[in-house]
Amino acid sequence: MTDNALIETARNSKAWPFQEAQRLAKRLRDGKADGEPVLFETGYGPSGLPHIGTFQEVLRTTLVRRAYEALTGQATRLVAFSDDMDGLRKVPDNVPNREMLTSHLGKPLSRIPNPFGTPYDSFAAHNNAMLRAFLDQFGFDYEFVSSSERYNSGAFDDALRGVLTHYDAIMDIMLPTLGEERRKTYSPVMPVSPTTGAVVQVPITVVDAAAGVIRFTDEDGSVVEQSALGGMAKCQWKVDWAMRWVALGVDYEMYGKDLTDSGVQSGKIARVLGGNKPEGLIYELFLDAKGEKISKSKGNGLTIDEWLTYGSEESLGYYIFANPKSAKQLHAGVIPKAIDDYWQFRGALAEQSLDKQLGNPVWHLLRANERLSGPEAPGAGDTLAVPYSLLLNLVSVLGLEATQANLAEYVASYTGAAVTDPALLRLIECAVNYNRDFLAPTLSKRAPQGGEVLALTELDTQLAAAPPQADAEVLQTMVYEIGKREEYGFESLRDWFRALYETLLGSEQGPRMGSFIALYGVEPTRKLIAEALAR
Repeated sequence: MTDNALIETARNSKAWPFQEAQRLAKRLRDGKADGEPVLFETGYGPSGLPHIGTFQEVLRTTLVRRAYEALTGQATRLVAFSDDMDGLRKVPDNVPNREMLTSHLGKPLSRIPNPFGTPYDSFAAHNNAMLRAFLDQFGFDYEFVSSSERYNSGAFDDALRGVLTHYDAIMDIMLPTLGEERRKTYSPVMPVSPTTGAVVQVPITVVDAAAGVIRFTDEDGSVVEQSALGGMAKCQWKVDWAMRWVALGVDYEMYGKDLTDSGVQSGKIARVLGGNKPEGLIYELFLDAKGEKISKSKGNGLTIDEWLTYGSEESLGYYIFANPKSAKQLHAGVIPKAIDDYWQFRGALAEQSLDKQLGNPVWHLLRANERLSGPEAPGAGDTLAVPYSLLLNLVSVLGLEATQANLAEYVASYTGAAVTDPALLRLIECAVNYNRDFLAPTLSKRAPQGGEVLALTELDTQLAAAPPQADAEVLQTMVYEIGKREEYGFESLRDWFRALYETLLGSEQGPRMGSFIALYGVEPTRKLIAEALAR
């Protein structure tokens, strides 16, 4: 494959990362006018602990970044921006030392003591470190930028002067979007109180825009005249977003559907400040098992660590990749299918034409970060010897006695070789964890009824006569033919397989039975049948 072939195919690809890259390339044409790398940004509010919703934005932005590089050959950067200058408005429910944090309400997150007992000097520093550690674990290529550092160091001073210079124009944009009460206290710039250290939301008067001097009434009623520069003020959220786009030169940033209106207002303000709103995708939000929005402060939904307890990194990336404009529930129940679907796409990749590869999620995921795309990257055509769903069916039969060791023995017997594939070993560990926490506590095997008894008896008889090393296809045909026999009374094969799942495995859904019997073993399966018939 030549670079020209990739570029030409990328120009016509319908995969969403390439669709986004095509829009950005159309705007930039030959890259940025100053010759600087094209800048992608993702934002993070460190008032709560990082979660998958935070991570997905970095991954999806990276997917567009890599697609843009493939499409244009131009250099890029990715900035992970933490809004840690923001004032703490509410103490999250899932953090320690809440009483201490309550005493610091209103102060910038970077100026509040660390409640976690970790070796970081502030609330924001701890959460920022957690974000960086996770992104580093996945090998993302990014630059971490702190809002507090930019404000405190003066790096945002020129942009702040621009906000003060265009104060009236920004107010004209924002006031019509606010309620009557909010208009009375709104200001694009929020000063830091010299007495309490809190970020205060009060009207200000611009005394000298070029010098950055403002006047306001402090919380204690005193009139204060001070500089807004050097960390003595921060911009309101929508103004801050626009100022950041202009000051950093951001070319692409995606955001959630809940920020749609914010994006519109920030785009108008960016134009007032002499810049433009970046290109970007508006994505749907993840929901928890109840269909509610995932929140950092509530701590609902799956954590990153929980996903990685029951599934692989690759499956997490795959689940995040698909359909960013469609809302998706994020709970443990989606993990098994995500794992098997990932490996199905990965197995198909090597045999696909280039245009099909560019539509394959795995093509994008293998290029998302340095760890997966370097010389140690796994082969694109790799497949798993045993699907994860089949591992779960096996481990559910073994119950709480299942271990990584005995599960690996079953797999080795099934494949005829010792299990050495790191990916399969990892999924065996995940299957044991998933069974312990979700399957074993809920499985309930029922007694067979009517024709099911006769069909199971026939299956047992045929299994007893089967060759010791009968393969999965032979066993599947055996099961299939029994279900077709009219004397057992099944209206469809689906009813027969459901009976097998409910009586032998204790679940409403299950695996391809031939594969399961081959993996679990003929004699152990006959024992399951005997136990079912004895109920």
